[in-house]
Amino acid sequence: MRAWQVFEPGEPGDVLKLNDVEVPQPGPGQVLVRVKAAALNFPDVLLCRGQYQIRPPMPFTPGVELCGVVEGTGQRVIGTPVLPYGALADYAVMEEAELFAAPESLDDAAASGLLIAYQTGWFGLHRRANLKAGETLLVHAAAGGVGAAAVQLGKAAGATVIAVVGGPSKAEVARQLGADVVIDRREQDFIKVVKEVTGGRGADVIYDPVGGAAYAGSAKCVAFEGRILIVGFASGDVPAPALNHALVKNYSIVGLHWGLYRQHNPASIRDCHEVLTGLAAQGLISPLVSEKLPLEEAPSGLTKLGAGETTGRIVVTP
Repeated sequence: MRAWQVFEPGEPGDVLKLNDVEVPQPGPGQVLVRVKAAALNFPDVLLCRGQYQIRPPMPFTPGVELCGVVEGTGQRVIGTPVLPYGALADYAVMEEAELFAAPESLDDAAASGLLIAYQTGWFGLHRRANLKAGETLLVHAAAGGVGAAAVQLGKAAGATVIAVVGGPSKAEVARQLGADVVIDRREQDFIKVVKEVTGGRGADVIYDPVGGAAYAGSAKCVAFEGRILIVGFASGDVPAPALNHALVKNYSIVGLHWGLYRQHNPASIRDCHEVLTGLAAQGLISPLVSEKLPLEEAPSGLTKLGAGETTGRIVVTP
């Protein structure tokens, strides 16, 4: 079979090698899955760079999210493969206990992007930030995969959604996703706009997968009893918040590591999947697939993702 492999850390375009390798053999409790679509994620870029919290033995195949068919059963599933046998290949290995039925309402490409971004969004907004109908949600990087999921989930929850993006093309994507207010941070001061559209109150929940300047600005426009939800640091800048500021303004800084739910409360992951499947069936959520690439072009997709040049999800379709 064909598989992209990393033999040394570096930028995806430099270190990924497409090789013919043996089809992997699943171990106890594992299954072999024929990959139908693999959604690219920022962790795939970090894996190539050797900067992710998980460092599989080399050579390994990246690709942390897929939609595929279980060999021998024909079951259509989504989930996260077991590294080093990731999704950027013709076949991947998955834990049988962590298979999720692919929603019938989504095609392979869209289904491949449902698990990580939407589970992260749902747990962040509902379990950690307790978003309520009628509140105002501010989403940074709202045209990206993680941000787009948060916009759709915020609207499904009955919130007023303010989307912050970088550039006019991304602004149009945010509008298509259903954001009530769209701010191009390159042309507008998002702090000023948030205060204007909320009558000076600020945003009740702020969804931040960026860090850096995005976090610093969020602290200036979060509402009384607001919650800043820390999802990631795509900017590469991990902020050091002034806790006295949180004290005097009476807001919360809330962290989310979705993977911990898989360790501490795996039943909640399945419950969330049922909720998301229902929302997808109602047409309230659907991963935005901006580009489909053949397996041979996976490195170019990861390069664009790492440079912040993507909207929605890039999906590789072996």
